[in-house]
Amino acid sequence: MRLLKQVAAAALAAGLGLAGNVAQSADTLQDVMKARGLSQQDLLAAAKTYVPTGKRDEFVVFSSGGQSGQIIVYSVPSMRILKYIGVFTPEPWQGYGYDEDSRAVLRQGRIDGKDITWGDTHHPAISETNGEYDGQFLFINDKANPRLAVIDLRDFETKQIVVNPIFKSEHGGAFVSTNTEYVLEAAQYAAPLENRKFYPLEEFNERYRGGVTYWKFDRKAGRIDPKASFSLELPPYSQDLSDFGKGPSEGWSFTNSFCSERYVGGIEKGRPPYEAGCSAKDTDYLHVVNWKKAAELVAAGKARKINGHDVLTIDVAVKEGVLFLIPEPKSPHGVDVTPDGKFIIVAGKLDTHVSVYSFEKIQAAIKAGKFESKDPYGIPVVAMADALHTQVALGLGPLHTQFDSKACLAYTSMYVDSQVAKWNFCEGKVVDKLSVHYNIGHLMTMEGDSVKPAGKYLVALNKLAIDRFVPVGPLHPQNHQLIDISGDRMQLLYDMPLPLGEPHYAVAIAASKLKPAVRYKVGTNSRTDAAHPGATRAGEEKIVRKGNKVEVFATLIRSHITPETIETEIGDEVTIHLTNLERAQDETHGFTVSTYNVHASVEPGKTVSVKFKADKEGVYPYYCTEFCSALHLEMQGYLLVKPKGWKPTKTALAAQNYTETDYKATLKKIVDTQAVIDQVVAYITSVNYKDFPEVVAMVEDAFDQLGKTKDAKAKHEAAAGKKDWEQANLWAEQVWQYQVKTADLGLRAKTFLEQNGAKKVK
Repeated sequence: MRLLKQVAAAALAAGLGLAGNVAQSADTLQDVMKARGLSQQDLLAAAKTYVPTGKRDEFVVFSSGGQSGQIIVYSVPSMRILKYIGVFTPEPWQGYGYDEDSRAVLRQGRIDGKDITWGDTHHPAISETNGEYDGQFLFINDKANPRLAVIDLRDFETKQIVVNPIFKSEHGGAFVSTNTEYVLEAAQYAAPLENRKFYPLEEFNERYRGGVTYWKFDRKAGRIDPKASFSLELPPYSQDLSDFGKGPSEGWSFTNSFCSERYVGGIEKGRPPYEAGCSAKDTDYLHVVNWKKAAELVAAGKARKINGHDVLTIDVAVKEGVLFLIPEPKSPHGVDVTPDGKFIIVAGKLDTHVSVYSFEKIQAAIKAGKFESKDPYGIPVVAMADALHTQVALGLGPLHTQFDSKACLAYTSMYVDSQVAKWNFCEGKVVDKLSVHYNIGHLMTMEGDSVKPAGKYLVALNKLAIDRFVPVGPLHPQNHQLIDISGDRMQLLYDMPLPLGEPHYAVAIAASKLKPAVRYKVGTNSRTDAAHPGATRAGEEKIVRKGNKVEVFATLIRSHITPETIETEIGDEVTIHLTNLERAQDETHGFTVSTYNVHASVEPGKTVSVKFKADKEGVYPYYCTEFCSALHLEMQGYLLVKPKGWKPTKTALAAQNYTETDYKATLKKIVDTQAVIDQVVAYITSVNYKDFPEVVAMVEDAFDQLGKTKDAKAKHEAAAGKKDWEQANLWAEQVWQYQVKTADLGLRAKTFLEQNGAKKVK
């Protein structure tokens, strides 16, 4: 404890010295402004984003990680990055793809029997209840390898990956219905729906198809049910983004498209490229789908099986009146239903307008059978003029729209102009514009996809950074810019470099709606949410050999791994089950074995398995990879891979020359440390600590550690009775280690109580 006090004193002295230096160099706010060349506007922006130490942000953002195949989590308004979530790509810190349990999730994403170890994540979506974000689940798509993943927001871990059974690429995912009955995924580049079936490009119009898949989500299980899911066959237009209706448009979905020209390029054959032929027409098609009726048709047996999956074909969809088209400005990238569900907004990148379609007008035209034509596949086309509420000229490259908490206010990104436009979709007029840096793709308002947007902030997801940050080579980060939208005029507040992949879209939710757990029930497989078959309690650790298979049931707790030695023979298949026995929050342990390419992140209560073949003779240290305690570096062990038939020549381990004096000094240390523990316990029990769940968990862990001293005490006293001073001193040291861990937890609990207003109890 003397060491702890010395460290604390040094830190305090350093802090006072630093404060003195700051006081000498900048006595006033004006001094800081002058020294750094800051304006009052700069300070106002900084104040609006500053979250003081110990305080928390109001919103949490889930951003796609683009080519990283992951999700980036950060908070608003501070723009502090909180976490990367491994989804389609192995992520070493979390052991994702390096332990057996997460590998099982990644294996769900195999295509044609092959592992796909990268993904191109684009559009995350938060689960909804009655059209409001509920903070329970997150969905994300993989454009490159048409897949969809489910992330449980109780622990921010990926639980499931499903592979689209008929698409060869997709972009329009993920989008959820108002009660998360379905998650929508739309195809991108048309291809034959049958797997492993070749048709030449000359048969593009006849054999290639697009589509939308409605993945059925089982809320209770927290998983997608592929068997209850279905798809709607669409023409070989390049489908893109989608949205579900809400309110009056509930039961319908909307998917835009580009390249409705169905042009096939071929520069190598002397033909103009795709970009020329795919943007020749002035309009593309908005697909309007009665998905509730489509689901009924599938349930009634009207679907066709393709690759074992239910597909409602175009001819059936047309005959049954569930599929319609409306012309839309060419090359759109975004179809967004307004919070009240009355309007659908589409922006065409190669048009200066945003188009506001009226759901009421669309329905009137459909009911009246008023169609201007049919497309080449027989789908009825509602005239644009019969569906429009208004069109508004915003600028160059309008792309994606989000909504404000204030009625009728929307924000649209303009890629070419590098601007955000604020406009009124009811009245059809522009309200404000703000330049961003640079070439904005998507944008996001807080809870902007829900029926109740929260307003306050907008994030511009810019594709280029160019001159905004310190240069880091030819590959620049992208720039997410935070914008204040609480007033009449937008105010740019903050630039944040995003250094992981090319983020495409993001969603934001009020932090208060997220209820993540801080620990698992001891022995939980976090990827299945069930009890892990390798779960191990304290005192039940063991090594089991069956033939050439070695199974280790191990536990982790500050500051040791049990067992500390694992003996195998070359050629053995080794499986190590690791259970974290901690209950205190944030006491994660990691595990790796040198050169065997395994890693596990084992949060409190979690059980994880790693598996490898001991294919090389030698000695391989294993250790905890998370700095978990003062004796973190001592949290170690050895994997011994012996030659076949090896026999030991020595029977005793290396020893030190401890004396009776050493033993007595350790006993004195134990007494002094116990006095500190008693003081801390006296304080904790004098206040209402049971009203603080975080503290209750720490107290449980602390007494669990202290309870272990009884056995170690008996052992050091027995050894002392035999004058075996080495064993006596080492077991006494173990008692002290348990005490140190107890004191650490107790001091953390005491500090928490003091900072959070604990009250004296009578």
